[in-house]
Amino acid sequence: MRRYLCVWLAAVLLLCCGCSAPAAAPQEEVLPPSQETPAEETNPPAAQEEVPEPEPPASEEAAAVRHVVVLDPGHQDQGNYDTEPNGPGSSVEKAKVSSGTQGQFTGLAEYELNLQIGLQLREELEARGYTVYLTRETNDVDLSNVERAQYAASVGGEILVRLHANGSENPATSGALMVCQSPDNPYQDQYTLSRLLSDCILETYCPRTGIADQGVWETDTMTGLNWCEIPSTIVEMGYMTNESDDTNMADPEFQKRMVQGIADGIELYFTRCADPA
Repeated sequence: MRRYLCVWLAAVLLLCCGCSAPAAAPQEEVLPPSQETPAEETNPPAAQEEVPEPEPPASEEAAAVRHVVVLDPGHQDQGNYDTEPNGPGSSVEKAKVSSGTQGQFTGLAEYELNLQIGLQLREELEARGYTVYLTRETNDVDLSNVERAQYAASVGGEILVRLHANGSENPATSGALMVCQSPDNPYQDQYTLSRLLSDCILETYCPRTGIADQGVWETDTMTGLNWCEIPSTIVEMGYMTNESDDTNMADPEFQKRMVQGIADGIELYFTRCADPA
């Protein structure tokens, strides 16, 4: 009996162990839609570097060197008769600046004429590609001839063109006259280029205007030339004591011809400097 009981117990234990089901594998957690990683938060592919388009080459005109011209409309509304040296180190004293002459037939003051031409000439030269500075843009200034000459160098000017009109006791005297220093100027060494500049302007101004050619006067008595460190010249555009010159220079249409003639001469100067032959 006891043997049968042991066999029965062994059979029951064997049946319980052999029929028990295996443990289920854990299921992978699936996030609900609201907890899924948004697409815009994923790392995007590396952006390709944008290559800028090459700039078009600069035109030859833009690349060209722009010459710097300084214009000095001579005189001013009120003269300054205090004195200053005629040149660096000179013992000769001259008035700083005068108010100039006046049209004997038009009544136009020289300082007004000089500024009218200076403003128009600046516009013409800038249209041709030059960089232009004026020593004055109004008549109500107080600038000595030394200050005007020094200003021309201070702004990087390559040439100084001083604009004036002439006068004479003889009303029959007419024409255009250029003024520059002599080869023996004791104050600076700009004679060669100053003479070239004078010749070039005279060469184009007189044919443009029909004003007579009086040539170039070389003198070392002009303060505004003696103190100038760059090539310089004085353009005596005509005689305000001559009826024809005075009337013409006051005429707006004639002034356009004057401006063209001086501008042509400045261009001729730079052309000859670049190609002396």
